Amino acid sequence: MHNKLKLLFIVIFIGSQAYAQTYTPIGTVNPNDYEPRQKQISEANQSMVSTQHFLATQVGVGILEKGGNAYDASVAIGFALAVVLPRAGNIGGGGFMVIYDSSDKNNYSIDYREKAPLLSTTNMYLDENGTVIDNKSTLGYLASGVPGTVAGLWSVHQRFGSMRWGELIEPAINLAEDGFEITPYMADMLIKYNEKLSAFDETNKVFQTYYPDFDKKIFKQPDLANTLKIIAKEGRDGFYKGEIAKKIAHDMQNNGGIISEKDLEQYQPVWRNPLISSYKDIKIVTMPPPSSGGIHVIQMLNVLENFDLRKLGHNSKEYINVLSEVMKYAYADRSKHLGDPDFYDVPIRKLSSLEYAHEISQNIKIGSVTPSIKINPRSFDDKESIETTHFSVVDEKGNVVSSTYTLNSSFGSGVVIKDTGILMNNEMDDFSISPGVPNQYGLLGAKANEITPQKRPLSSMTPTIAFKNNDLFFTTGSPGGAKIITAVLQSILNMVEFEMDVAEANNAKRIHHQWQPDKIQIEFDLSDDKKNWLLNAGYNIEIIEPATNLQLIMKKNNTYYGYGDFRRPDSFALGVSK
Repeated sequence: MHNKLKLLFIVIFIGSQAYAQTYTPIGTVNPNDYEPRQKQISEANQSMVSTQHFLATQVGVGILEKGGNAYDASVAIGFALAVVLPRAGNIGGGGFMVIYDSSDKNNYSIDYREKAPLLSTTNMYLDENGTVIDNKSTLGYLASGVPGTVAGLWSVHQRFGSMRWGELIEPAINLAEDGFEITPYMADMLIKYNEKLSAFDETNKVFQTYYPDFDKKIFKQPDLANTLKIIAKEGRDGFYKGEIAKKIAHDMQNNGGIISEKDLEQYQPVWRNPLISSYKDIKIVTMPPPSSGGIHVIQMLNVLENFDLRKLGHNSKEYINVLSEVMKYAYADRSKHLGDPDFYDVPIRKLSSLEYAHEISQNIKIGSVTPSIKINPRSFDDKESIETTHFSVVDEKGNVVSSTYTLNSSFGSGVVIKDTGILMNNEMDDFSISPGVPNQYGLLGAKANEITPQKRPLSSMTPTIAFKNNDLFFTTGSPGGAKIITAVLQSILNMVEFEMDVAEANNAKRIHHQWQPDKIQIEFDLSDDKKNWLLNAGYNIEIIEPATNLQLIMKKNNTYYGYGDFRRPDSFALGVSK
């Protein structure tokens, strides 16, 4: 019997401010209802893997034990998650990867984000009156961008891999062909999204076999297994040319989609220079645009260096005050200045400058609030889902991979391409489909992120690696749509400022403010003292269930520590020791 809680919405009015406490509605999955798989910190002296699903973690560890490197393990994990975590793991989506390579001691990043199809147009989701058409950018065949995952993993393997490509996909093939046991958490997710998974015949065929009794059933995906076999044999071309590409284009054409064989054949990931900054004595290496996460994590850290956070105290009312104000300025700038750098000149230097950070810090006074309506994006001269997924890998040679990839919404567009098992993304919603109209996560955008053929949509995904004394300190990253950026920010502060271990950094409550809508979202609960102080300062507060899921690996005294975030109970970290 699945744990369902009735919706209880309580609004307490104190003065002119409303304190809204929202409990779990029917169909929503509360991680507190499950026993987390990660019972203790995983400790190892050779290598470490942390992913959102224990089976994918085991696949990565298996590759490392065979002598594969972090890149080999990442390829295997990426394909395995496409099987065991279908709501987010994917070959029909895309993402980002930040890398540290120990052989040349350089940092790299690869953008394998989806691209707008050649036939896309700026106003494709608007009616003749310029009004956004409900669900057109989020559900169905027209919602998908051209997938980048296979090309991205292929490019990483070609550049850094050591094992045979096909061997890395074999574990995913076996999981798809032989099946795996559906966990209680996955079962509840399938039930929660039953309506979406029933909307299209092919998707219904794949996911609804055992509905509604998913518990402990063996979930098999024979069509996906066959697709993976073709990719294993033919590499990148097995997805972007030939039989699979024809099936994708044909199914799109038959159902109002616009991805063509030409779109697929022309798709290429992009190796970009990562953003490198520092916070106190810690070197931060993170993803550049079209990730908005990296630049705004740097921006916020720069501002926060002007405050004594340790003195304020972790998650004190003053700490929440300062973080919320800093977040508002970053998300305001995000709404105007961030987009695909191949199409728009993103003012990275200005946004990440210490001078601009100091200017922002002068506007922040502890105990007071600047309403979002009074914070405007600066003028310079020069949308995703809680069902994204992140994984981190460190190998025995010190190579580090931090990767976040996604379908956008849970189960993407809801479309499975006929006879392939490929679940497609709905990343087109991450573009600004109309000026001033928020996407499904409440994020606003502007011309910098408007739809243009072959352009990549803006993303909040923020894979990040941190170094201390020229050695790895930690890796971090998370799913969570707009909340990814603030989750990564707080994980950095937890480990740097407050010296938390990976379990403490994961378990600490998180807050979020994204400028618009003008409210603080706080996980789980809030004491009366903090609540009243923040309300009196002028904040609107919403208590939320967790939406993020950090996958952290920390290195300390030549030992790796990993911990799977309890917010997604199937998360698991596991290491290899000599």
